[in-house]
Amino acid sequence: MSRTVLVLTPHPDDAEVFAGGTIAKMVAEGARVIIVIASSGNKGSFEYDAETLAAIRREEATRAAAVLGAEPPVFLEHPDLELALLTPGLLREQFVRLIRQYKPDVVIAEDPLYIAEVHPDHRAVARAASDAVNFCHLPLFYPEHWDEGLEPHFVVEKYFYTPDPAGANKIVDITDTIEKKIAAMMEHRSQVRFLVEEVLRQARLVGLDLGAMLGPMVEDPAAAMAWALRSEAAQIGERAGFAYGEAFRYVRFHPIVESLLAAQA
Repeated sequence: MSRTVLVLTPHPDDAEVFAGGTIAKMVAEGARVIIVIASSGNKGSFEYDAETLAAIRREEATRAAAVLGAEPPVFLEHPDLELALLTPGLLREQFVRLIRQYKPDVVIAEDPLYIAEVHPDHRAVARAASDAVNFCHLPLFYPEHWDEGLEPHFVVEKYFYTPDPAGANKIVDITDTIEKKIAAMMEHRSQVRFLVEEVLRQARLVGLDLGAMLGPMVEDPAAAMAWALRSEAAQIGERAGFAYGEAFRYVRFHPIVESLLAAQA
């Protein structure tokens, strides 16, 4: 049976960076994938004003989703770097609503247990997504949704992406989809330039000669980003014997149910 996958992310490029290979793999296996982007991404640039950047990032995210085989993204359009300042519970309610609307078998989101996360938008979305995915099946949780025909829904599979090796219990083999992940990320041209320039500026502050260390790719943001994504995926994949991988904290049922399933097996 085909599955529905809902991806809850803070910014227009996060799905590709953290789970692009997994998303492409799921699409190849017949899944329907919907990416939800909470913020407009309108502050991550050294080039553009906020209004121009928001429009660019929306177009880029739409093209990137198409490369992965996902549906056009759902844009919540909250201001970048202000998700933690939204009305308490707003993001959580929006995520619950979307889960009940699309009834996903799988939700992908950042791991709220990753305590080293420095970005406030990532922390806000991780927490709101965790709350939503763990309680959206309760009928008295936002009961007003019933009036809109949105029924409670239990999400069986939760993929919480995490940079923390100790927190990951599942590594997905993306060897067959690493190039699609990179191709999707290349659609985020403004973000790729920004991320590479951010690293270059910090390197200059400490006197590093990245040109001597990394060669011509320093002058080519796309090449530098592709190298970074491929290197990270190789490091993750090595932990499980794959050429390339993406890491998640994978959760299904209540621990008691999981223990009973294990005993039955």
